[in-house]
Amino acid sequence: MIWMALLPALGACGQGPQRQAAEVADAAEARPAEAAAPAAEVLPGIEVLEKSGFECLKGKKIGLLTNPSGIDRKLRSTVDILFNAPGVELKVLFAPEHGVRGDVYAGGKLSDTVDETTGLPVRSLYGNTRTPTPEMLKGLDAVVYDIQDVGTRSYTFISSLGLLMRACAEQGIEVVVLDRPNPLGGEKVEGGLVEPGYFSFISQFSIPYVYGLTVGELATLINEEGLNKGEKGDKPHLKCKLTVVPMEGWSRSMTFLDTGLPWVLPSPNIPYPQSALGYPSAGILGELGFVNIGVGYTLPFGCFAAEWIDADALKKALDGYAVPGVSFRTIHFKPTSGADEGKLLHGVQYYFTDYEEAELTMVQFYVLEALHELYPARNPFAPGKISTFDRVCGTDCARVAFEKSFKAQDLRAAWFENVEAFKNLSKTYYLYE
Repeated sequence: MIWMALLPALGACGQGPQRQAAEVADAAEARPAEAAAPAAEVLPGIEVLEKSGFECLKGKKIGLLTNPSGIDRKLRSTVDILFNAPGVELKVLFAPEHGVRGDVYAGGKLSDTVDETTGLPVRSLYGNTRTPTPEMLKGLDAVVYDIQDVGTRSYTFISSLGLLMRACAEQGIEVVVLDRPNPLGGEKVEGGLVEPGYFSFISQFSIPYVYGLTVGELATLINEEGLNKGEKGDKPHLKCKLTVVPMEGWSRSMTFLDTGLPWVLPSPNIPYPQSALGYPSAGILGELGFVNIGVGYTLPFGCFAAEWIDADALKKALDGYAVPGVSFRTIHFKPTSGADEGKLLHGVQYYFTDYEEAELTMVQFYVLEALHELYPARNPFAPGKISTFDRVCGTDCARVAFEKSFKAQDLRAAWFENVEAFKNLSKTYYLYE
């Protein structure tokens, strides 16, 4: 049995070596864990590129779209590696959400600036402009992308990649993706495809919510399958010249903790690899503002709580559902920031007891079912929250199916309808076994 709690103190999951998780009395006292020893050394794309002598970038003027998660195993930034790479001329940096150096908090708009370390201009792709303009790309031969993905569609970094690919296609500029592990592994695929009318910056491609591909594989799929139709999904597909620098040593059964690589948070609320596992498990429910999901506390995307919840009753209801691969414990805490700052909240924290068996995205729907059973007068789908919930889901079908009965299993058929077809399509673009 694998115990994978959404706590930094717990060990690795998946098929690689695991260590026994320690019992933790209070989540707030949990300490970051050392990753389990990997079965094989995993080299991310930036290290493979450097090992090749930067062959595919030699003699080129390049731009770089990255953030603090773009590092090698020695924690050297890809910015600094490419800035000092022989025969490579790094001309400009492009900033996604949170900025190149991670100094802008969630939702904060970015403006053009200058990188203090290198003196390079930084062009914002998370402000008034999300698609690089011809002026931003002028004089470049290629733009490199190096960001640690989280494996979930609604994270904005892959949307920024798609818009970059479109812009570069228009200008005849190459895109080079330095590949990194999917922290969820390469075998989880869950959730419906994005439907017309629901395309947005948080649901930009017609892919499942959890897509089971590395960012290099995903870039190839959307480029070859005609899925890159812009932020609103209403433009003709444009295919760019795409080069993927693959990893070495990674396999589909590996979650991030199996790789032995250092984790640098790609955004403020994904501080640990386990947080990436929690993002698809709690993040959709979080859009409703119905309960606290650990954001503003030490467990972002790791729990479900509110002042009005009876923690023992919620745990009892969830235990009665026998959710596959998941167990729950009661939790009581006071967030230190956000709308619930200083309030004593009650609820449950969840653990993956069998990661292979667990369906990540279904956790939050079982919680919604239990809350409806206990508090039928409380409506999670309050006016003003439904639109964002549906855009994150990429469809209103999930919510409509769920509202009919408030039973998680009744939603499951619609939510998983296209999973097998997408898995079969994806295999064409696998770079790793």
